Amino acid sequence: MKRFMAMLNKNKNKDPPPSKLLDLAGELCKDLQSSFPSLEKLVEAVMGCKHKLYFLTNIHIVRACVFVHIRNGQHDTACSLLEHCKAKEKEELIQLWHEVHYRRVMERHHRDFLTPVQRFRCRKRNPPPISLCPEGLKTRNYPEEVRQHLHRFAVEVTANPDKKQREGLARDMNLQPIQVYNWFANYRRRRKS
Repeated sequence: MKRFMAMLNKNKNKDPPPSKLLDLAGELCKDLQSSFPSLEKLVEAVMGCKHKLYFLTNIHIVRACVFVHIRNGQHDTACSLLEHCKAKEKEELIQLWHEVHYRRVMERHHRDFLTPVQRFRCRKRNPPPISLCPEGLKTRNYPEEVRQHLHRFAVEVTANPDKKQREGLARDMNLQPIQVYNWFANYRRRRKS
């Protein structure tokens, strides 16, 4: 930690900072995960320097900063940090985004955990920003032509296909048989209601 602080002070005017400094900060963030006071000091130093955007390209540093902000109840600061960081690990950044919101809900309702349904609702209410998913959120819906084909089969042939029919449809649509089974089960359930 002392070595990092000395390197940080020595290179405070270099733009960009040396990669050794960034690597050392990332290693320290990994090593100090179990020591919150030391990690908090490291995060304060990183967030207080003028090169903080360079540091936020390292996923270990981003994770440490988010962890410290969550622990301190600074959820908005953690979200802002995630929106503006330049780390390449987008999937992990999205998971961190959701974790911030889970923690906020748990604190608001004085709970130690959230059920899967509560987590789902939290994700729906707080979708990640465009900066984290430039191609948009992944949807679990099937493409339009797949849905049309399955719907046509349900109307024209049967809404309750046997195993052989489901396997044939799965092959044709490039799906798993269980996906076809679930689609028809949901279709029947929607029709009933």
